[in-house]
Amino acid sequence: MMRGGAAADGEDGDERIPVSPNGQFFNSSVLSVYILVVFELESPIDGGEQSEETLRKELLPISSRFSSIMVKDEKGVKYWKPVKVNLKDHMRIPTFPRGLSPQEYEKHLKGYLSEIAVEEMSQNKPLWEVHFFKYCTPSAVNTLVLKLHHAIGDGFSLMTALFSCVRRADDPSLPLTFPSCNGSSKQHRSKIENGTIWRHLSPHWITFQDFGWSLLKSSLIVDPKSPIRSGEVGVEFKPVFISCISLSLEEIREVGEELKATVNDVITGTVFYGIQLYMHRMSPGSENLPATALVLLNTRSLSKHLSLEDISKDGAEASWGNQFGYIHVPLPACKCIKKANPIDYVLEAQELISKKRSSLSVYLIGRFLEMLRRLRGPEAAAEHIHSTLVNTSFCLTNVIGPLEKISMAGCPVKCFYSMPTHTPQSLTISVLSYMGKLRLSVGGEQGFLDSEAMTGCFEEAFAKIFDAVRGKRKTTPSSRL
Repeated sequence: MMRGGAAADGEDGDERIPVSPNGQFFNSSVLSVYILVVFELESPIDGGEQSEETLRKELLPISSRFSSIMVKDEKGVKYWKPVKVNLKDHMRIPTFPRGLSPQEYEKHLKGYLSEIAVEEMSQNKPLWEVHFFKYCTPSAVNTLVLKLHHAIGDGFSLMTALFSCVRRADDPSLPLTFPSCNGSSKQHRSKIENGTIWRHLSPHWITFQDFGWSLLKSSLIVDPKSPIRSGEVGVEFKPVFISCISLSLEEIREVGEELKATVNDVITGTVFYGIQLYMHRMSPGSENLPATALVLLNTRSLSKHLSLEDISKDGAEASWGNQFGYIHVPLPACKCIKKANPIDYVLEAQELISKKRSSLSVYLIGRFLEMLRRLRGPEAAAEHIHSTLVNTSFCLTNVIGPLEKISMAGCPVKCFYSMPTHTPQSLTISVLSYMGKLRLSVGGEQGFLDSEAMTGCFEEAFAKIFDAVRGKRKTTPSSRL
């Protein structure tokens, strides 16, 4: 980290903007997390002066964090220091041989994403980059990649920022619309409130249990090595692959309506089932090994997706930055994957997530990290988060995207997806909705995980869940896992 007084030449003013606690944790000596956002474009993008001007007018004004560097003062306190931004330092255009097929350029794109995913960003300039892949792949005419440091903000605030830079492709004068943030139905809430959870366990006991379990998982209890967890030291510095599949949001909602579950319940159940299918395929019997998902949650109290204008209002700036928590969710036990009812994975995910959302453990964890930061400094809190990631098997995150097709710098966006990188885990799963589709992206340790087998298992998992739900209307429900 740079120290105060070591800022880049041309610094502008001496305003000190404090770095949020989570921002400090994600840019430390033990943890440095990035987010890649990949836009698949339907037309060529400039990548020159026009793109530079777009960045100057659209991106830089969003937040001072896009034109500041993180520094320390003489007491070691971190803050954002405004600097003059040379946009050319943030724009990269990779070059590859001419005349290759779209399939060959796709291989180059995957290799390039793997390369930039593990590259450390310079602390001498604002912590973001834009990469222009100006070659045609089977999925896109050109591809635009934004690399953003997690210290700038979490998925919610960063996506809000990016959505302010795009326009609706059908009518740029109209605002983007988003699915409701509140996915729970009255039937779903009633089912949970009247279910076995609340008959046998009080919310206070659930909170105590979850918080204690989280502390143990972050310090003493480690998931065993498995087909989804190599357990290697320094896995965050190893090459990664990023693979994606698309699922129909309409079909996901159909499953949810039949099972009285939320979209997130269906997604989580699909992920759990797909992972156990993959573990069984790679090593039969390994699906019975304990595996824990670290599920990231937005801790903002929101009933809708905030626009940039909402965040910019007086008193709403607090919605910017890193405001999220995490919960440990164990994969359901499975006696026999071949005989398991796919529907049970959604029901188990629904019960597990609802139980943990009912507790206050996510807020207690936040309080614990803040206490750790105050008593021992941000590095100690960052070490705790690092061990939390290391001890679990994978991370699951979910972000809501717009319902309409968007265009970026005049280029229609066919699809886009995001992926946290540089995390000490072999597997990261990111989910993002867009135009009635749900993009499930897999970030995995290259050479350890099989990308094609992994995405194939997720497709198989949802197909079996969907078919089972349609068949459920004609048969009685089976027993749980």
